[in-house]
Amino acid sequence: MSSGTYHFLRLINHPLKSRLFLFSRLPSAYFSGVRIGIANESECTVSVPYKWFSRNPFRSTYFACLSMAAEMSTGVLAMLHTYQCSPSLSILVIKMESEFFKRATDTTFFTCENGTGIQMAVEAAISSGVAQSFVAHSLGVNKKGEKIASFSVTWSFKSRKK
Repeated sequence: MSSGTYHFLRLINHPLKSRLFLFSRLPSAYFSGVRIGIANESECTVSVPYKWFSRNPFRSTYFACLSMAAEMSTGVLAMLHTYQCSPSLSILVIKMESEFFKRATDTTFFTCENGTGIQMAVEAAISSGVAQSFVAHSLGVNKKGEKIASFSVTWSFKSRKK
């Protein structure tokens, strides 16, 4: 594990520092209650509660809040593997697909286990200088382990070196 990876994981797994990051950079996620549960080099879990600010008129969690949590579970891994890399990379979501299985009426936990694939795409972008894309998958389950939603987020990694 590189020192940059270690430093990023310490920041993102710190309860106060991760909330300050959300508040300053992603206020809609912060106020919706989206929280980073645990992150390591290979996976990340993010939760979103069912509460007044995140619910829809149909008494379930609003799909946009579910989407934020799913994207964040993949995005933390993308940020982790691009943190302090040289040359720096631009990262961008270029496509997102979702499938919903059950109403979200409790806290939903989204887990992405594609850290290794993201790391390989980042390394390919750095070594080749050509933009690389990677489809990261995030599965959302409730506290009972029932499948709520599945998301596929396509990330693009492009070297800023000219």
